[in-house]
Amino acid sequence: MFKKKLTKSDKINNFNPNYAALYDGIFGLPFNADESNTILIPVPWEVTVSYHSGTAKGPESILNASYQVDLFDPFLEEAWKLGIYIEKINPHLLKKNKQYRKKAETYFDLLNKKETIQNKRKKQLIIREINNACKWMNQWVKNTATHYLRRNKLVSLIGGDHSTPYGFIQAIAEQHRHFSILQIDAHADLRKAYQGLQFSHASIMYNVIQDIQSLTKLVQIGIRDYCEEEYQHTQSHPKIKTFFDKDIKQAMYYGESWDRICSRIIKELDDNIYISFDIDGLDPKLCPNTGTPVAGGFETEQILFLLEKIVLSGKKIIAFDLNEVATGKENEWDANVAARLLYRMINIAQKSWSR
Repeated sequence: MFKKKLTKSDKINNFNPNYAALYDGIFGLPFNADESNTILIPVPWEVTVSYHSGTAKGPESILNASYQVDLFDPFLEEAWKLGIYIEKINPHLLKKNKQYRKKAETYFDLLNKKETIQNKRKKQLIIREINNACKWMNQWVKNTATHYLRRNKLVSLIGGDHSTPYGFIQAIAEQHRHFSILQIDAHADLRKAYQGLQFSHASIMYNVIQDIQSLTKLVQIGIRDYCEEEYQHTQSHPKIKTFFDKDIKQAMYYGESWDRICSRIIKELDDNIYISFDIDGLDPKLCPNTGTPVAGGFETEQILFLLEKIVLSGKKIIAFDLNEVATGKENEWDANVAARLLYRMINIAQKSWSR
């Protein structure tokens, strides 16, 4: 006899959110892609990282940590019923990441060696190979995201390093005639082809500003590690507004509330908002194993307060990414933090969709 195929209603009726996780879906949920309002795209890619590696394991680590997340959220009660589904990790991405990460390490070694004609040729060859591999990754991400965006899903990308959302943002730009980006980050990511790599994790926002015409503004918060050229870019480009970590902290030391600072941030944003969240925007005690940790940064509830305030202001979170999550050998603290952030971010964004 054939078993009756369970409908989404059946699954909801048979699911107890107060129990420990019983299903393999992210957060222990039983839903497939068709039954889920939110789709997560894992991108295990860290080819261009220039300091610590490990972020390619971020999506899998977050999935594993998600089974410990409680599903009750008073900001959007019974949010779990809307459904969340994570795509299977693409084995070709994993294979290419491993292959071109090794080439990148060879390239970085050559940067520190004496410049010879032979070394110069080697570097030029590797740069071409890595840039082409990143173009392939970007196109895969764009195609995957577009598939779900056209089905009116709330789509989120989980990296990997911060180069991974570029194709996603391209897909968003084709679906929205105008939108702004809220970048939560320790770094400005405004370097042009950092270390010669066109799609470096340190170059994503430079590329976005140059290439995405429907972007109305890039609003950066928490920035505290940047070069002079990047700083000049933040001061001169009409589409960039940067709230440096130092300025935020000093305003608070002088008595300005985080609520008022959030209002100033929100005022800079379009009605349609894409959130690009590099986890190193947080205090590094919350993400000590991230690729390039920097002292300073936010608490998780500061960010969630801002996101809730965005939704309550009437603006819409159209999509988001969460990147640079890596775990240490001894524990998965970073993934634990990221999984809880991810669930709350999904629910906050879903609330902006439900109006």
